[in-house]
Amino acid sequence: MKSSNKSLGYHLVAFLVIAVWGSTFVFTKMLLQNGLSPAHIFTLRFIVAYVLLLPCSRWLGEKTWMTKSWRDELLMVLLGLTGGSMYFLTENAAMLYTTATNTSLIVCACPLFAMLLFALTDRHEHFSRVQVAGSLMACAGMAVVVLNGHFVLHLSPLGDLLAFSACLCWAVYSLLMKSAVRRYSILLVTRKVFFYGLLTMLPYYLIVPGFPAVDVLLRPQVLYNLLFLSVIASMLCFLLWNWVMSKLGVVIATNWVYFNPITTIIFAAWLLHEPITLWFLLGTVLILWGMYLCDRKKI
Repeated sequence: MKSSNKSLGYHLVAFLVIAVWGSTFVFTKMLLQNGLSPAHIFTLRFIVAYVLLLPCSRWLGEKTWMTKSWRDELLMVLLGLTGGSMYFLTENAAMLYTTATNTSLIVCACPLFAMLLFALTDRHEHFSRVQVAGSLMACAGMAVVVLNGHFVLHLSPLGDLLAFSACLCWAVYSLLMKSAVRRYSILLVTRKVFFYGLLTMLPYYLIVPGFPAVDVLLRPQVLYNLLFLSVIASMLCFLLWNWVMSKLGVVIATNWVYFNPITTIIFAAWLLHEPITLWFLLGTVLILWGMYLCDRKKI
């Protein structure tokens, strides 16, 4: 019973994190309307999150500040690249060349790619037929939610390739995180993700220089949205997400990504007054049932 309650608690935390990440679309859109670029938003989010995480780590008793070897440090660089700079850049750039529908469908399919990567790289990771069927069902439900009854896709090779790159980045990040949390604390790993995410973002500003003026950043609608995205959606949610992956297992936790479009639509209905359709309800049922099957261990 205790084990079941713990598992339910981990799933609840995963749901809350995905719910917050689903809402970031609305807050990011408000920042874009105030003249910030996607790169600016990512950089400011990670700077604030990293600066706040430093005293939090000290307060929580985290005494390890460096990894044990250059290989482990390289692992942290890859985590910052795949879960930070490269993921956000490719996902946001995809929106410039393809539709939001295509981007959502491709990026939110990352649990399938994560499962495939684990099957190819980890001999000890075995998935039952029920778990595979559950993941496919959840993926189908996600597609139903995103397409919302309009089963027409507009192919755009460059945009779709960028979206697929973002999907692959998150799948690789999930795979690497499994190794990282075995050796180091969640606090240290998350701090390194923010640091190297920022560091690997610097070459972008050599190509596209410039940053928002201070008076723009101090506007209430900009400042409050940035604080939410930095403190809640970045620092807190990355900590919780990495912790949940270490408890539930990367594949099961990553399946919650299928739920992302649901939370986005709920927030859009609440704040932007967009309608909830029958397709949304059907897709939600498929996602929830598929995620339930993914958590089953028996064949």
